[in-house]
Amino acid sequence: MTGTASDGPEDRAGGRRLVSGVVWNALGRGVPLLLALALTPVLVGLMGTERWGLFTLALALVGIFGVFDLGLGMALTRAVSEAIGEGRGRDAPALVGATLIALLALSSVMAGLAFALMPVLIGRVLIVPPALEAEALAAFRVLALAAPLVVLNAALWGVLAAWQRFRAANLVNMPVSVFYYLGPVIALLMWDSLVAVMLALVLVRLVSGIAYAALAWRDVPGLGLARARIGLLRPLLRQGGWMSLSGALTQVLLYADRFLIGALIGLTAVAFYATPLDLVMRMWILPVAVAQTLLPAIASAFRAAPERTALLIRRGALIVAALVLPACVVLVALAEWLLRLWLGAEFAAGGGMVLRILGVGIFFSCLAFVPGTLLDAIGRPEVTATFSLVQAAVFLPLGALLLVLIGIEGAAIAWALRAATDCAGRFLLAARFYPPAAEAGAALRPLLAVAGLGLAAMVPLPAMAALGVGALAFGASTWLGWRIAPREDRAAVLGRLGLRAA
Repeated sequence: MTGTASDGPEDRAGGRRLVSGVVWNALGRGVPLLLALALTPVLVGLMGTERWGLFTLALALVGIFGVFDLGLGMALTRAVSEAIGEGRGRDAPALVGATLIALLALSSVMAGLAFALMPVLIGRVLIVPPALEAEALAAFRVLALAAPLVVLNAALWGVLAAWQRFRAANLVNMPVSVFYYLGPVIALLMWDSLVAVMLALVLVRLVSGIAYAALAWRDVPGLGLARARIGLLRPLLRQGGWMSLSGALTQVLLYADRFLIGALIGLTAVAFYATPLDLVMRMWILPVAVAQTLLPAIASAFRAAPERTALLIRRGALIVAALVLPACVVLVALAEWLLRLWLGAEFAAGGGMVLRILGVGIFFSCLAFVPGTLLDAIGRPEVTATFSLVQAAVFLPLGALLLVLIGIEGAAIAWALRAATDCAGRFLLAARFYPPAAEAGAALRPLLAVAGLGLAAMVPLPAMAALGVGALAFGASTWLGWRIAPREDRAAVLGRLGLRAA
């Protein structure tokens, strides 16, 4: 098993590793995203609006499959990272092997159940035109059988993250992920079938899993399968169970609205709502890039280096805000124009206001990753899960009510309100359960308030007026962010500019 000379908590939580990991994780998801945005109009044209609505639901199911691992994948990353930080890296292979075996068995059972229940989803829950029912059922069943690949890929990525192998993992991920979007286009051109599209997605998942396994082999020879000790799973199951519950509730909160729309209104409305939602959620590549880098660093350092951990939280939140806020300003101000340019006048008219509202919510949704990662890394996933349960009890009924009263714009309002609540609540909970993070959370509140209120004020305004308000909000947020940035980071930026810190 390989390692580095600088595997202590201070080194693993260093600023250079944080920036390097964020850059590589962002590239690994950003490059395929650019291709996805370019190919979306092609896919909509090849599929038609109703089949595109089904396709967006299928992609939602892929996200839901991620909860089939009972949280063991993320718990594995945390446990291995903590072991490495404490000098116990030799214990990791037995834990990795046991986790992979358990995940394969569990996800296979869940895949079988999903396969058996698909006729209920297609025939009784969703409003699917009779002409599409057979094709939709076959396509969704193919996707259900791929659940083990989704779960194992996530666990293998977690192993690579624990050893902070972000560069190697993303150099493999980028070319493979390109075919996650190009594959469906090729399948449609050759066979014009949703079943072929799903088979293409499954093939890409398989190739990705093989590549991740080959990389993980470097740090865990044989993937630890020969040294697996099932008894080691007990503490992981406790933490993983809470992480799984939190993940499941998050997925429900993210995707329940589109299933409600499909059941109450129809697939065309799903397309007009889900397409803007999928567009804003593409921005998750930025906070996910930060969170995937933060998790192993915090898990290694939170006990031995609390000041360094608090610094990581502040840096992570400022990085996410700096990356996300400009994009949110553009999305809210130019929503209709962007949709018209991207997908045509029909989508601009049907989903323009939805995109504006979701553009506000996604800012808070992205920032919530940082305190959420801290709570997971310090071993308190039950806090996030309980909070998600409260959100589900409040916002699922509210979303259904606003959907009935206002339409898909009402569902978007509920989504944005939940995202803002989630962000504020997670920062408060992080301060409660890890006091060193309290100061960072308090320092960030003015920035979050100014940015959020500025974005919300833009929603009802014409494009040019909205851009003006957005520019003011961005300027004020930048000033606030500079004031609360760590002194060493400000000095580094000024040094790059050839200036001296005051």
